Amino acid sequence: MSQHSGEIISALKQSHLFSKLSDPQLDRVYRHSRVVELEEGQLLFNQGEKVTNFYLVLSGKMKLFRVSPDGQEKIIEIIPQGGSFAEALMFMDRPYYPVSSAALMDTVVLGIDASDFKAMLSDSVDTCLLLLGEMSFRLRKLVHEIDTLTLHSGTCRVANYLLTHAPDGRQCFDLDVAKSVIAARLSVKPETLSRIIRNLRVQGIVTIDGNNVTIHDSKALKQLSLV
Repeated sequence: MSQHSGEIISALKQSHLFSKLSDPQLDRVYRHSRVVELEEGQLLFNQGEKVTNFYLVLSGKMKLFRVSPDGQEKIIEIIPQGGSFAEALMFMDRPYYPVSSAALMDTVVLGIDASDFKAMLSDSVDTCLLLLGEMSFRLRKLVHEIDTLTLHSGTCRVANYLLTHAPDGRQCFDLDVAKSVIAARLSVKPETLSRIIRNLRVQGIVTIDGNNVTIHDSKALKQLSLV
């Protein structure tokens, strides 16, 4: 087996979704997969296209998004390195991608044959359970996000985002995506995000300089995240 294939199988083993597969099953997944290299902004698939693959992010970041009739982009989810997406669609009778997907930076993904993986699940109860657990987790996450987007203010959403994206609770860190992406993810206009960030700075709670974030008052930020 080539070093390249070994790296891919190693990435599969590190993914929660594939962690219970045997070595022969991992080899089967590898043989029914393809590596796709994407440049920043490049589309992987469009909403409405027929599902043939689900994906594992080997490096970089992907966004899943929909475009409203008036042309506004709504980011549904950001998939980091090691994350998978579109796996639940293999169980639909007429599977079509309900969202579009594009690279947020130069990204490499592994496209896994959905029909072959579905057939293989009959031999792996552990993987079936992992897949169910992963889908349940994502459902709970989406329900929580809907609550946040519909019941909370823009300031609350921004405070939540900063708190949940601070690595290990650090006070200083770098944003890993552009502010325009964050605005789309939080369903606020870029100018609204800028105004919220400006207000947080004036209050002495948070300073954002370029992509660098400094949280000056964690307690106040947490209080805002609950409003």
